[in-house]
Amino acid sequence: MKTYSQLYLDVRKMLMATEDAQSAAFITRQLLCHISGKSHEQFLAHKDDFVSEEVCAKLEFAASRILKGEPLAYLLGEWEFYGLPLYVDKNVLIPRDDTCSVVSLAINHALFLGKDPRILDLCTGSGCIGLALASRIKDARVTLADISREALAVAKKNIVRNRLSAKVSCVHADALGQPAAFLGKFDMIVSNPPYITTQEMKELPVSVSNYEPHLALHGGDDGLNFYRSIAKNYAQALKPGGYLAFEFGMGQGDDVCAILEENMYTILERSRDHNNIERSVIAQYGRKEEKEYGNEKDSL
Repeated sequence: MKTYSQLYLDVRKMLMATEDAQSAAFITRQLLCHISGKSHEQFLAHKDDFVSEEVCAKLEFAASRILKGEPLAYLLGEWEFYGLPLYVDKNVLIPRDDTCSVVSLAINHALFLGKDPRILDLCTGSGCIGLALASRIKDARVTLADISREALAVAKKNIVRNRLSAKVSCVHADALGQPAAFLGKFDMIVSNPPYITTQEMKELPVSVSNYEPHLALHGGDDGLNFYRSIAKNYAQALKPGGYLAFEFGMGQGDDVCAILEENMYTILERSRDHNNIERSVIAQYGRKEEKEYGNEKDSL
């Protein structure tokens, strides 16, 4: 028989075969609390209590899965993003802190949207972006869209989990095709589309390549297929002067902005993530010179 403290130390040591000490400690603590049903505070208060053989076996099995590369989020079945608890499984990407950049960018520019703005989260996956926006933008009506029906099932669970059913809905849509007419017009479209290149897909770490959905990762040979399609095709789903915000991969900023400008968008702001890596952009539909000309005409 082991105490909680002994079990924690044994599993942490086991995980240090592939993780640094800090990560091993964090993962062990998360798994132990999840499997035992105890909070972190309860674990500390009862660290000298004996653990059942069932909990020991489950924790050691979970640790073996971590050692094979399986992400912690999938073992827990949940992950937090922008302060929201989200259900996740292997049908959706695990929300990452990098994505907070495009969310913050969209929230800041939402100040310029009209009353009861309509926002489309395209390639929504777990729904993390759209739900974060719905939770922070007053009176926003958000539509979560994805080609994967399995991903939409996850997104629907997260709508209910975060009590946002009155503001958020789901729809099946293909970001590589034309938007369906029934979608109507949006004040803002936000998207974190697949952007991994064909070559990069071959070099992904095991925790990503063997577990996360390739459908949500591969963006074509140069990683830019979805940006071209969305910028070109989904302009018709924007209201006049509507906004389009993208997350993109490291080093893709100039190419994504060029695609936007080629499709008559004006770049408003580019933003960096918590690691100071450029990660997102927001643009407005309509060429800058056309807007300037329109203003000059009005002044005449």
